[in-house]
Amino acid sequence: MPTLSASTVLGQSSGEHKQSNAFLISRAYGTLRTSRRAERATCMKRILIIEDDRDIVELVRYNLANEGFQVQAAFDGTSGLNTLKKTPPDLLLLDLMLPKVSGLDICREVRRDDSLNRLPILMLTARGDEADRVVGLEMGADDYVTKPFSPRELLARVKALLRRAEPPSDSPRTIEVGKLAIDPASYRVSHSGKAVPLSTLEFRLLYYLASRPNRVFTRDQLLDAVWGTDRFVTPRSVDVYVRRLREKIEGDPENPVHLKTVRGAGYLFETRAA
Repeated sequence: MPTLSASTVLGQSSGEHKQSNAFLISRAYGTLRTSRRAERATCMKRILIIEDDRDIVELVRYNLANEGFQVQAAFDGTSGLNTLKKTPPDLLLLDLMLPKVSGLDICREVRRDDSLNRLPILMLTARGDEADRVVGLEMGADDYVTKPFSPRELLARVKALLRRAEPPSDSPRTIEVGKLAIDPASYRVSHSGKAVPLSTLEFRLLYYLASRPNRVFTRDQLLDAVWGTDRFVTPRSVDVYVRRLREKIEGDPENPVHLKTVRGAGYLFETRAA
């Protein structure tokens, strides 16, 4: 499917206004496919989009609703943050450049909030260079889509993030190393008895390494294991996540006790010094 901007898609379609349970569909899109209406009656995943471009909001809402998602929107950072805290969604679609409160500030606030820090965040932005993508990841975003984007690509990324946010179906063991405790049943980590807030992907990466101690993994191996085959991030993202984890679980992130770098090879979780 070719990459289309919201304005291009809006200019190519026509139809009638229809009211759905999730949102009012723009005249540009017509009606939802009837095959999806029954899906919305069952446990829908709720997605909040914070984006000031209303054309993009309608494009995204229409495509997500057709896949069975319930969608809520806010058009500036302040109202978006208030909505987010009042009614936490299952996934957040967040624009980088917003009026009142920036997307980066919202992302930072979410990751500081114990009740929200595991929320998957997919950042939308017109900035496409690597430096801006890294900034978004460092602030806590789980993935990054640049405008203009393909609705099909966006849907694939949303579904991938939601799959990774699901807790494991089995009951893997709790890991205790030194002052660090990692509980996969609740996705909680503590250090010296104090809770350490982690996003879902941060937790998955930490648990994967800690459950395979003293073994070196390349960036590509970690991407395959933690992000999966439907990933869209690059090996550079692993470096960002490891740095974020060190800042949260290591007393001295510059001289880590557990999360070690093996130059030219990758990363390992060290237990011998614990």
